[in-house]
Formats: sequence, C-alpha cells, structure tokens
Amino acid sequence: MTPRPPTEDRHATTETRLRAALTARAAQITHHDLRREDPPQGRGWTVRALRGPGLAALAAAAAVAAVCLLYLFPGSPLAPTPVQPARPPGISDPAPPDATPTTPVPASTPRVVKPSE
Repeated sequence: MTPRPPTEDRHATTETRLRAALTARAAQITHHDLRREDPPQGRGWTVRALRGPGLAALAAAAAVAAVCLLYLFPGSPLAPTPVQPARPPGISDPAPPDATPTTPVPASTPRVVKPSE
C-alpha cells in the first residue's frame, strides 16, 4: 500500500488544480463571448402559434357541418317541408254532388246611352 498524504495537503493540491483550471478557462473567454446573441431569424409561425387559430377554424367548420346536416337531413325538425306544386287558377272546391245545377239568368242586352244635348 502506498502511504496517503495528509488531508491538508490533499485539499491544498485540489484547490491549486481548481484555481489553475478556472484561470485557464477565464483566459479563453473574450468580450465577444459575453455579448448578447442576435435575435433568431427564420419562421415566425410555429406549431404552437398555429394551434389556437387552427382549433378555432376546426370548431367553426364542425358547427357549419352540424347545422347543414340538421337542416338538410330528411326527417329532421329543421328540414323544409315540401310545397304543393302550382295549379292553374280555377275553382278550388268542387261542387257538392247533390246540388242541382242552376240555369244562368240571361243578362240584359247592353245598350248605348247617348248624352243629352
């Protein structure tokens, strides 16, 4: 076995080595290393930034689709009822079957009235 150095010598050796390493590292750092970085350049829109508007657009499209399906689906309460086709003008109520036809009253003959002078 090798004899160990005293504890105070080990601490002094470690401190000396640590000071030398920190001094060497400090010599490598310049003022260019300490200045601020340039702002990032590139795409401004990220997935996180597009998530909110994307979800809003998806919700709006789902709402429009739901309204269209409810309105256009047959048998739904909002479905439009069909309208009867147009009929030619005429009598809408048929004559009762037991009614006797009446003879038309002859109209008086038209005459021209001359204004008096």
